[in-house]
Amino acid sequence: MPTYRVNRDGVAKAGELIDAGKYDDDTEWSDAAPSADEENAEIERHGYDGYGAWHLAVDPDASEETKKRYAFPYGDFSKVNRAALIHGKQRAVQNDHDEIAAAADDLLERLDRKRPS
Repeated sequence: MPTYRVNRDGVAKAGELIDAGKYDDDTEWSDAAPSADEENAEIERHGYDGYGAWHLAVDPDASEETKKRYAFPYGDFSKVNRAALIHGKQRAVQNDHDEIAAAADDLLERLDRKRPS
């Protein structure tokens, strides 16, 4: 199991998107998750840094120019997906990635504060 660390840039971007109202709180992550082709298109448009900004974690041991370097995706390259944050938090908890679970939980709380009552 890789030793992930929190991707501070990804967490910051997710927070900014949530604050701007750019989130999806209806679509299941299995339906919203980008396909491999969509991931490749994002890398072509914005490079690996842009692609990585859509993930809550980074594997510092993985090569910088690979998808494998990034984990715990939180959105579809246009908005944060609430179900992706829930999925990521659950996966992080199951695998003892406490800092990533905490980051996902903070973002969920932030998103839920923005949601209409």
